Amino acid sequence: MAAGNYAIICEQGATLIVNLTYKQANGVVFNLTGYDARMQVRETIESVDVVLELDVAAGRIVLGGVLGTIILEVTHQDTDALLAGEYVYDLELISPADQVTRLIEGSFSVVAQVTREAIP
Repeated sequence: MAAGNYAIICEQGATLIVNLTYKQANGVVFNLTGYDARMQVRETIESVDVVLELDVAAGRIVLGGVLGTIILEVTHQDTDALLAGEYVYDLELISPADQVTRLIEGSFSVVAQVTREAIP
């Protein structure tokens, strides 16, 4: 099965939370018990440098087991450090048997922040 395409819009300086539910083709929720997940954001597919990295170990991805939910969370401090612009990403799931599935991929747009803390 090919990865789904999903555009993520990230507001610079704001907490980013993306809620997903992974369902099988027949509509039944996929059991993510025992799974791991990782996601990287880069300027382009070919870029060596990672702009933003999320994974379960760091708490930036939370998997909901039998509920099939996936929550991506990035703090406002981390989004504040991102430069406004267009990036690419993909999200991979790793099964207990170490099989990797690219679940979704697409554009990751960072929209510039207008309201900022005053510089003392």
